[in-house]
Amino acid sequence: MVSVSVFGVGLMGTPIALTLTQSGFKVMGYNRTAAKLVELDSNGLAVTTDVSQAIAASDYLLLTLSDAKAIESVLLTDAREFTNKTIIQMGTIAPNESREIAKQIEQKGGSYLEAPVLGSIPQAKTGTLLVMAGGDASTFESCLPILKKLGEEPRLIGDVGSAAALKLALNQLIASLTAGFSLSLGLIKKEGVDLEQFMEILRDSALYAPTFDKKLQRMCDRQFADPNFPTKHLLKDTDLFLQASKAAGLNSEGLVGIREIIAQAVENNLAELDYSAIYNVITPE
Repeated sequence: MVSVSVFGVGLMGTPIALTLTQSGFKVMGYNRTAAKLVELDSNGLAVTTDVSQAIAASDYLLLTLSDAKAIESVLLTDAREFTNKTIIQMGTIAPNESREIAKQIEQKGGSYLEAPVLGSIPQAKTGTLLVMAGGDASTFESCLPILKKLGEEPRLIGDVGSAAALKLALNQLIASLTAGFSLSLGLIKKEGVDLEQFMEILRDSALYAPTFDKKLQRMCDRQFADPNFPTKHLLKDTDLFLQASKAAGLNSEGLVGIREIIAQAVENNLAELDYSAIYNVITPE
């Protein structure tokens, strides 16, 4: 039986661990906070707050940790060894961060595959995430039985760093599309334009994105609780994109303004709410 330790049991780590367990894998959940392991424990999964135990328990170490700093603090101490271990890094980090982590994992005897995903809790529960992988083909092939339980068609994008860049490019669109729709919706409502007529015309145009309808009711009701992707994570990912775009010599001034709006939302106690809460900053009550 293939064994997998999931590091960072939270919004995504918990449903991913449960999905893999239901698919027949032997899964252990790790988190440094024991309270976050309760759901997995109650579902009969092995859990631990001991990093060494989680590493020793499995051949595959699947990371859903919050950022590169968390990965480094949990896994990349001098004492860690990864001989015959494969690390699958599923969080959103910068391409250069992913390449550096890969280098350190390989120096410690392990194999590394970045595999960020597009989708959230519902897709993690149903195994319908969009999985993008970066790494060598042989490591990708060895991880496919795991990845196919999380997404129907995992794609090998290229070398380490390529999938991380693609993920940031997609998350940049989350920020830009949400901010743009919030601004248009705000003007519609302030000017008293019929909302349904606006949406009907938008849906029939080349401008439409399905996320507009997914976030419309939240924005109209100003109800942003129970997030699948909180505002604080959108701010983190936007900062990562800005760093990567600067290194690539791109002009990202348009995104800088959106980043400031997201930062204002975090400062206004919206950090833990759904990222569409930036509507409250763009269109104040």
